[in-house]
Amino acid sequence: MIKKIAVIGTGVIGTGWIIRCLAHNKKVIAYDKDVKLKKKLIMEIKRAWPFTKKLFNKKKINLKNFQYVTSIEEAVKDADFIQECAPENYAIKIKLMNDIEKYAKLNAVISSSSSGLLPTKIYSKCKNPKRAMIGHPFNPVYLCPGVEIVAGKKTKKNFLNKAHKFYKSISMNPIMVKKELPGYLADRLQEALWREGLHIINEGYATTKDLDRAIEDGPGLRWSLMGTFLTFHLAGGKGGMKHMLKQFGPALKLPWTHLKAPKLSKKLSSRVIAGTKQQSKGKSVAMISNIRDEYLVNLQKLRKKYENKIRK
Repeated sequence: MIKKIAVIGTGVIGTGWIIRCLAHNKKVIAYDKDVKLKKKLIMEIKRAWPFTKKLFNKKKINLKNFQYVTSIEEAVKDADFIQECAPENYAIKIKLMNDIEKYAKLNAVISSSSSGLLPTKIYSKCKNPKRAMIGHPFNPVYLCPGVEIVAGKKTKKNFLNKAHKFYKSISMNPIMVKKELPGYLADRLQEALWREGLHIINEGYATTKDLDRAIEDGPGLRWSLMGTFLTFHLAGGKGGMKHMLKQFGPALKLPWTHLKAPKLSKKLSSRVIAGTKQQSKGKSVAMISNIRDEYLVNLQKLRKKYENKIRK
């Protein structure tokens, strides 16, 4: 049974893991090199807790299960599961993994919250890479149930199974990626949408608000329940995906999209920044986060009524 969790790094993702684990009665040791970050972390835990509590039907948070340290050795030496949340940089992660492995128990699972780096490279200097993998979550981690598990070339199945079981124990829905690939699954899909959006803005066809509304009021509503492929299956009517491919397949050859990203010029950056500034006018990041969190809680509670019917 995995009970003691070490979270390495207390940025947005690390904080999310900490909150989610505390909500599921895990003992959490958080590591960061600056002790001053502890105050900021506690503030975010308290801000997010009302939403986390509502989603998981908890009465209160037990901060006695939480410890903050500035020593990696102290953080990982007794941990059953180690979730690393350092910046997306191979050099940083490779060095950090060596430090973690030096002090971690031999049977402890080591998982990186990387958004797209290859696990085999991240753990290339480790002596015991069989227990190491990627566990890529989605922000906010304390509310979003998705996590992509990506094995490296030397990762052993028994450790993957342990990770899968652990993530399930904190109410997540793990996806086992069949082979390691840059960007994994969801981020590759997100990046395609992001790249195309930048092209549209760069060429003056729409604002950031226009594109957000195009997703919010159309595909996004459907995707939250059934994703892209089942949505397109329904687009084929009684003939399902077979008819859909026959009818809309030829459109794939039309020059609608750009595969390469546009140059992030000053002009394009200014348009994106100005657009999102206008969208968020009068609302702080904390205010928008609260609105998003309340929405995600209520959306997931609503989705539970329907997802079992559609996912059987």
